[in-house]
Amino acid sequence: MHSIIHLLLILVPNSSLPTLYYTHDPMCSWCWAFKPTWEKVRTAINDKVNCRYLLGGLAPDNNLPMGLETQNYVQTNWEKIQKTVPGIEFNFDFWRLCEPKRSTYAACRAVICARKQQPRVEAFYIEAIQHGYYLEAKNPSNDHVLIDIAEKLGLGTKQFSEDLNSAEVQNILNKEIALSQSLGMTSFPSLKLLSGGVLSTIEIDYNNPDFIIAQIIT
Repeated sequence: MHSIIHLLLILVPNSSLPTLYYTHDPMCSWCWAFKPTWEKVRTAINDKVNCRYLLGGLAPDNNLPMGLETQNYVQTNWEKIQKTVPGIEFNFDFWRLCEPKRSTYAACRAVICARKQQPRVEAFYIEAIQHGYYLEAKNPSNDHVLIDIAEKLGLGTKQFSEDLNSAEVQNILNKEIALSQSLGMTSFPSLKLLSGGVLSTIEIDYNNPDFIIAQIIT
């Protein structure tokens, strides 16, 4: 664990502030459900805690269409989320208009590509993937959708396209997935706080940001 904490400290150098690590996948429906609460948490801790995103990677690359059983499972999960977290919306036209794929790694790599060009754009890029997927019925498993988002956010699309399926970016993703797993952050979203050399788990309540904030700011 000491070696892991050392690695985490390297990720956010030269800071006396605690660091909150958020493991997610941009195509994780529960991460979409967490978005309104996460925004309130981030606003409350903005000048008190550093935030660092880690990609967990739900599903490896696979060009095969998503099987009907998996499609039904995901749609049922969307319905469950709508009942559990009031106000969360999903556009079920996605299942009619798109050819769903199980892989989420392309979307994960795209987040890294955005961060690589402009670190401050990372959170906006994640939000744009979620908005396109869940509300506009666009398929972020497809490269052209991810490149289009990059263009709309003012990123260099030539560089973005070259990076998207590069060995360098895949290597970064592999390392983030491995780090998340070594921290026990295998469900998404997950939060861990590193403060004073101590790493602690932050419990999540999708409908109560104050519950989360109280664990971070003591």
